[in-house]
Amino acid sequence: MLSKFFPHIQEKPLSERVQSRDAFIYLDRVMWSFGWTEPENKRWDLHYKLWATFLTLLVFILLPISVCVEYIHRFKTFSAGEFLSSIQIGVNMFGSSFKSSFTMMGHKKIQKAKMSLDKLDKRCLRDEERSIRIHAWRMYFPYVDSEKQFYISSIAEVILMGTAVFMDLCTDVCPLISMLMARCHISLLKQRLRNLRSEPGRTEDEYLQELTDCVRDHRLILDYVDALRSVLSGTIFVQFLLIGTVLGLSMINLMFFSTFSTGVGTAIFMFCVSMETFPFCYLCNMIIDDCQEMADSLFQSDWTSADRRYKSTLVYFLHNLQQPITLTAGGVFPICMQTNLTMVKLAFSVVTVVKQFNLAEKFQ
Repeated sequence: MLSKFFPHIQEKPLSERVQSRDAFIYLDRVMWSFGWTEPENKRWDLHYKLWATFLTLLVFILLPISVCVEYIHRFKTFSAGEFLSSIQIGVNMFGSSFKSSFTMMGHKKIQKAKMSLDKLDKRCLRDEERSIRIHAWRMYFPYVDSEKQFYISSIAEVILMGTAVFMDLCTDVCPLISMLMARCHISLLKQRLRNLRSEPGRTEDEYLQELTDCVRDHRLILDYVDALRSVLSGTIFVQFLLIGTVLGLSMINLMFFSTFSTGVGTAIFMFCVSMETFPFCYLCNMIIDDCQEMADSLFQSDWTSADRRYKSTLVYFLHNLQQPITLTAGGVFPICMQTNLTMVKLAFSVVTVVKQFNLAEKFQ
């Protein structure tokens, strides 16, 4: 049923040529609607830039400002629970603006990375390599009385927040899809390394050429990750900072001010915030393990009877494979599960401080 609306999620027959960049099709369409990419027809370039500017001003600038203005205008009307529920979204909204900015400005680097994927696709010649089955609030509105014109303000909030949420989803999905495709080609390269010198009857020059092709594949994978490194670094750095802050505020609200109904919503929100970085951090850990497995696969291949040229190339390649592919957030935090758990623990530290100083009672 779902495949009728999203035909690209269906498994394609081997007779139909597919590309790794197809994993980005639906993401690119959503990003195109936000003005983050480029128009296909250059004659609409000016209109597209105006649309991108309008959405940037509306969602990246005016939306966070509208939340701040509401605090200034009606701060005394907020209860402690309402304030914490609102500010945890407000902080996340500012972070989303920064993350979206990094993704939007990194469009050209993402396109450059896709060119590396295209080159890697040319090496997928076997049927087993081509059949990869991976699927992949409160706001202020001028001239609108939020109490008397409740439905109008509610609809406006839904439209703005819906747009912001979709933009935030793009910034969270983009790193995940990008590194999933990197891991896909790493897995294919592992299989090629295992199969080195496994076909009898070939000459030493052919075996050497096969090893050299694997070296080029590894270099392309590194080029692909390097092209994305700065984009992913800024996006995940902002998200790491948000986790500790937003989860801390949410936990204070959950423990001291929430009713059962609002507590359920806050708990779901906390789970969603935690899940924004967990899949990507887990994937980065898996890629580190994959790099070690690539080195093991090369070492366990049938190289003992090879000539000197082959062994020299193998030693050089083995040394490079032993250097894991790692990413850092803002050049400060390594992107891994340990960092993700550390940021989650920071939220518990915030709650501990609040309890020790009895800050919650002062807001009652």
